[in-house]
Amino acid sequence: MNRTFPIIALTLSVAGSVGCATKNYVKEQTTPLVNKVNELDDLTAQNTKEIKEVDQRAQAGIQQADATATAADQKAQAASQTATQAQTQANTATQRIDTLQTVVANLDNYHVVNETSVQFGTSRSNLSKNAKEQLDQLAANAPNVKNYIFVIQGHTDSVGSKGYNYALSDRRADTVVRYLAVNHEIPAFKIYVVGLGEHQPVESNKTASGRAKNRRADVMLMTNAVEGGTTAANQPSSEQ
Repeated sequence: MNRTFPIIALTLSVAGSVGCATKNYVKEQTTPLVNKVNELDDLTAQNTKEIKEVDQRAQAGIQQADATATAADQKAQAASQTATQAQTQANTATQRIDTLQTVVANLDNYHVVNETSVQFGTSRSNLSKNAKEQLDQLAANAPNVKNYIFVIQGHTDSVGSKGYNYALSDRRADTVVRYLAVNHEIPAFKIYVVGLGEHQPVESNKTASGRAKNRRADVMLMTNAVEGGTTAANQPSSEQ
């Protein structure tokens, strides 16, 4: 019994020593592998992060390029529209000048009996009390004038676009036409009207007072009758 115990103890000791040695060996062999795996995991994570950052920068660059291209396209479209509007306004100006020249040609045999110029507020086309009084005085002479006509020209200052000023000058001239037709029963066929926008200023548009004088409608009472009751078209020529 006494011999058996030492043998068992020796066996357990040897087994324990062998187990410890095996664990240490396994640890020594696996530790480098685990470290390598950890390094690979860290490297993979870093690569993944860098790939995401590169992709984000690429997407940002693409978006910026798209935005730049879109902005350039919008500017090109705006420039094209501006050019088209400028051409349209130029054509409108030419047409209005042609119209005015035609009116003038038709009025070669007419002369001014009386005239007035009514003023308007900024961007306004309504008649003031003073403007109505001026038109009343002018229209009061019409029944006493043989073969009379009214020539009305609407004008603006240079503030605003040419297109807006053309429309505003038309409205101002039309306001005068309506007032004469409604309040003085002037027939439409006796009225020549044209809106000239900002193209015929009477004062400089660089000053407030000058712009105020340019916001107007010129109204002329004209006739082709001459003394003796004849018209200029039927007047005998002085040439022999």
